[in-house]
Amino acid sequence: MPAATPPELEGNRPAATSRTRVARHRPHPHLRGLVAGIVGFQERASGPLERRQPAGALLPLVLSFGDPLEVTALSDGAGTGTYSSFVAGFMTGHAATRYVGTQRCVQVYLTPEGASRLLGVPGSDLARRVVAVDDVAPFLGGSLPDRLDSASSWAERIALVEGELLSALAESDEPDPLVDWMWDRLRRSGGRARIGDLVARTGWSHRHVTTRFARRVGVGPKAAAGVIRFERAAAELGRVPLPDLAVRHGYADQSHLTREMLRYAGEPPARLAGGERPTAYTALGTTPA
Repeated sequence: MPAATPPELEGNRPAATSRTRVARHRPHPHLRGLVAGIVGFQERASGPLERRQPAGALLPLVLSFGDPLEVTALSDGAGTGTYSSFVAGFMTGHAATRYVGTQRCVQVYLTPEGASRLLGVPGSDLARRVVAVDDVAPFLGGSLPDRLDSASSWAERIALVEGELLSALAESDEPDPLVDWMWDRLRRSGGRARIGDLVARTGWSHRHVTTRFARRVGVGPKAAAGVIRFERAAAELGRVPLPDLAVRHGYADQSHLTREMLRYAGEPPARLAGGERPTAYTALGTTPA
């Protein structure tokens, strides 16, 4: 994870069509387990810029004060359209986006529990959807984009957003210890934990556990585990031979790994590895592990 108050970083993207500026911030300790990181982001493109976004276990909350972003396709979800500020719920498929002009925004990468508590909306209401911020968390809309635009630095902008999140936390409901425990087990195992074994350890019925988990996270434990496992495997593409990668992450064989890559990223491993697709972790400058 980056340092608490990192410098602003400027540079050219590999593609000659855009220039980017990124400022990364480790969230306040009170937001631990709810916010993985906060990123100030600016990118100016010389023409229409299109990207593919693979599935991931962190939920992006984008607070924009630049040109709008168009979500052009969702392989397993709803909410295509043009957005300024938005939140994407837990996605089990890939997305395609497009914009023209300049992206200027603060991106908050929420855990599923963070989205539920800080936005005050069950994960099941957000899952497989892209939703405008004004429709789900109006306290992050209103005058906030103008305040972000008027701020003199990325540090000031990030502080404004973090202050709003801390205020929301003070008014939020209590965490669900069952869901927190199961999510932690799935994350620590890289999505390889046996769901039946976890359920048995809770002492509750399978139906009770999966319903409770899905309401909070947005999808059931099995679906969440699949995304976590894909995310871990995708982060190692190009560094580990595919047959070894399949074994390492619990896939039956290389063909199974390839099918899962197609499902979650929309392209086979070789193309995914070479495409430098944006993920929450590339934005945060870290890895899923």
